[in-house]
Amino acid sequence: MLKLFDPLLDELSGAEIDLTPGRYGLLTACDGGLLEVSGLSAPVGALCKVAHGRTAPLTAEVIGFRNGRTLMMLLGDTVMLRPGARVRTEGRPGMLPVGEAFLGRAVDGEGLPIDGLGPIHSRHSWPAGGLRTSALDRSPVRQCFDTGVRALNALTTFGIGQRIGIMAGSGVGKSVLLDMIATGAEAEIVVVGLIGERAREVSDFVERHMAGSKRARTAVVAVPADHAPNLRLRGAMLATSMAEHFRAQGRQVLLIMDSLTRVAHAGREIALLLGEPGAARGYPPSALATITKLVERAGNSAASGGSITGLYTVLADGDNQDDPVVDTARSILDGHVVLSRDLAQRGQYPAIDIAASLSRVMAYIVAPDHAALAREFRALTASYEANRDLVLMGAYRAGADAQLDRAITMHGALVDFLCQPARSTVPLRQSIAALAELMGNAG
Repeated sequence: MLKLFDPLLDELSGAEIDLTPGRYGLLTACDGGLLEVSGLSAPVGALCKVAHGRTAPLTAEVIGFRNGRTLMMLLGDTVMLRPGARVRTEGRPGMLPVGEAFLGRAVDGEGLPIDGLGPIHSRHSWPAGGLRTSALDRSPVRQCFDTGVRALNALTTFGIGQRIGIMAGSGVGKSVLLDMIATGAEAEIVVVGLIGERAREVSDFVERHMAGSKRARTAVVAVPADHAPNLRLRGAMLATSMAEHFRAQGRQVLLIMDSLTRVAHAGREIALLLGEPGAARGYPPSALATITKLVERAGNSAASGGSITGLYTVLADGDNQDDPVVDTARSILDGHVVLSRDLAQRGQYPAIDIAASLSRVMAYIVAPDHAALAREFRALTASYEANRDLVLMGAYRAGADAQLDRAITMHGALVDFLCQPARSTVPLRQSIAALAELMGNAG
């Protein structure tokens, strides 16, 4: 029985004793989730407890200061909040809990467990904004990353340490494709950030991927859409900090974040509360900068030898590929996969638009003959799609274009190659061999 208290006693023995006198402030204003507190000096990013009667205190995060008052945002609802409530700081400002204790667990944006398996005792912490290193500390991408998806492995081959975006409108299959990659990918540690998504998807993902041998190497940070924007943003930083901690140990980490757009939405809500003007279609500059800061934290580390392969979903509002979030993500990521609603409506799954998808490191990590076959496949697919209407109407005359004639002949085989059942996995070598066989037979 006494062994149940060993983790707690170990944590208490290793904790530093803070002998400074406690300070508190008073709540003076509450406006749409933005709190103003007087008499309390706390740094941006610090967590505070707001006492409101006999019920459990509410948690708030410092997001700025103005005219001698500290500006905070609740990590929950403002129900039962009252003027004059006492506000105290807690924990270490700017630091997030990380470590082995989170493997096999599902937590929220504060690092508190949501899986009902008891408290998590972690002695390690990591800066919420990461540890900025020199650009030359990032070793180049040299090894292929097996996604388990035939079309991606063969035609847009990714590398270990690459940052990849899956871009599409709502309901086209981003989360399902992400689920396929999470199932088929090989990595020592898998850190999943489910930010701003449906609560049902969180429970489904945990049920599928936190079972069996995969559980011991997987950590899930889940902050559904109904949570406060600063908690959503904190969840994204917590998932990235966990991945950085394991990379610093020399491990190969797969960081999955669904979705990067919800992180930008959270940044937009916070920036607008602070009075920052909207710029690109209502997105303040700081909201788009949040995406850049998160993505740049992934990659290879020359110092530790570890890596973070980042996989991010990006929601294209209204299927607009020129949306500010999509455009910003595409410009900073090392590759992107575009899902087409037209292809999805034809029954092709995954609905990958090969012509619009790109891996910026593929040319450096695959054999020249493989790259040539991939370019040939892309050219045939693009030729058929550009002339699809003419072909279906019967307006095209065979023999006018040799490449289009070949594309028409091979169209069924090309589509079959791109399709793959949702629960299946095709390894990298098998994907390359299938591409060589397809293009060789066609030649």
